[in-house]
Amino acid sequence: MRTFVFMVAILASMASCKNKKVQGEPSATRTTLVIPVPVYELDSLLLVAGDLVGKRVGARGTVTHTCVHSGKRCFIVGESGAASFRVEATGDIGGFNRELVGSKIEVIGFVKERRLTSEFLDQHEKEVNEQKAKEDGSAESCAAELENIQQMKAWMKERGKDYYSIYYMDGQSYEVIEEE
Repeated sequence: MRTFVFMVAILASMASCKNKKVQGEPSATRTTLVIPVPVYELDSLLLVAGDLVGKRVGARGTVTHTCVHSGKRCFIVGESGAASFRVEATGDIGGFNRELVGSKIEVIGFVKERRLTSEFLDQHEKEVNEQKAKEDGSAESCAAELENIQQMKAWMKERGKDYYSIYYMDGQSYEVIEEE
């Protein structure tokens, strides 16, 4: 038994000696592997956004609006200008300033999805119709909102879905792209 205890002590001592750093020996260095992300022009990204939900990608577009009060979101459009895309300020982005409006940016982040259910759209349509009935001068904006709701419902019906997807991005970083 004494021999066994003695052997365990020697092995433990040898193991601890191997873990000691020798003076002058270089320490292990850590390298960070930078994995490139695919970058899409906004019009192209919107065509495949459903496949990119939860993935880290880049998007290029022109800033059309930044939230004045918080700066925590901006909206970008692609070359066609047909649809806008919301970018939330997260990660290294402290906020978006108003001077960005009109600038082309490349933002890196994670694609997110918000699903509007048919029940939600029905309820929203009811509320908009009630607002319209009050005739408080908002009839024009109510008509536009009702048209949007009808377009969403038509999209859902065409595709056999019970929700309408709104895609956006949790932006991690961005840079302004200088036009050539």
